[in-house]
Amino acid sequence: MRIAILHDYIGAIGGGEKLILTLARGLGADIITTDIDVDAINKMGFNDVNIISLGDTVKFAPLKQISASLKFALCDFSKDYDFFIFSGNWAHFASRRHKPNMWYCFTPARVFYDLYETFLQRERFIKRQLFKIWVAVHETISRKYAGDVEFIVTISKNSQKRIDKYYGRDSIIVYPAIDISKYGFKEYGDFCLSVNRLYPEKRIELQIEAFRQMPEEKLLIVGGFAKGDHASNYTSRITTNLPENVKIIGSVPEDELVELYAKCKCHITTALDEDFGMTPIEAMASGKPTIAVREGGYLETIIDGSTGILVKADEQEIITAVRSISRDPEIYRNECINRAKDFDIPLFIERMKSIIEDHGNLRHRDHNQPFR
Repeated sequence: MRIAILHDYIGAIGGGEKLILTLARGLGADIITTDIDVDAINKMGFNDVNIISLGDTVKFAPLKQISASLKFALCDFSKDYDFFIFSGNWAHFASRRHKPNMWYCFTPARVFYDLYETFLQRERFIKRQLFKIWVAVHETISRKYAGDVEFIVTISKNSQKRIDKYYGRDSIIVYPAIDISKYGFKEYGDFCLSVNRLYPEKRIELQIEAFRQMPEEKLLIVGGFAKGDHASNYTSRITTNLPENVKIIGSVPEDELVELYAKCKCHITTALDEDFGMTPIEAMASGKPTIAVREGGYLETIIDGSTGILVKADEQEIITAVRSISRDPEIYRNECINRAKDFDIPLFIERMKSIIEDHGNLRHRDHNQPFR
């Protein structure tokens, strides 16, 4: 079966990009996208995956999102493949011409829904009015194209609830996966590790300010952002006046990231109501506990007190958790490694293949049960 995965764009290295490239490799599928960051793909170790570009997007939000949507709506690969998978917030604009299909939906576009007010408040008056117009028009069109999606698979119970709330659609849960064989434990080093795009919704400032109050601890932040995203002003703000014990090193090659996981003391993540969150799985596969906010997908992956510590989005609670783990990180090691096995790639690919093969019978499944 010839399968194509249509994905928004492959820019800054992130969990979503890794997952889609992993899925393409596992299914022997081609990826059809817009922007392609070849350096990022090489750093992630996926230069063997065939990727087709529809052309670059406009590098200015929201023109970036509009141009991506248009490219997908106008493309036609209907005669080249037997099955189509959409991924991201804009690729499903290709749904009318490309069937049979499914949408592996990480989450409904949060800028249209649960993060609408958050994005709105960041803009000044004139941009705020333009933002409202864009959302009103683009969300309406997006919803219409979503109606041509034959069925939806999603990554967590958290995202499943959003899909039901905003689209009124059932969805099947298939948890994301990582190649746990790549990760391993080496030591508990003298630094905590944060791995995320430098986006406002990741709330990295919480981490920075917490460590400002812990000069005896170190924080290393890995991550970048893609051109045309909404993050440039935020990145400038958080990188100004960093405390001496906090370093932001940008994107790194995959082997270097694996090494950082292997040698860190613990992992920390503070994303706002995260859809799922791949980085705690990577940390657990390395035998390292995660300090995460008690929100979103982290509630589905982290076992509080066993594979990490769940906290409020509060600097003092983060400080308490870091100091607690620093006293004896070893107690989390075995539980972390065992938990990570639930998210290995072979299980993920097997379930996705089963869903594609069983496409005609999906309406008879219990949509409220994850495949795990």
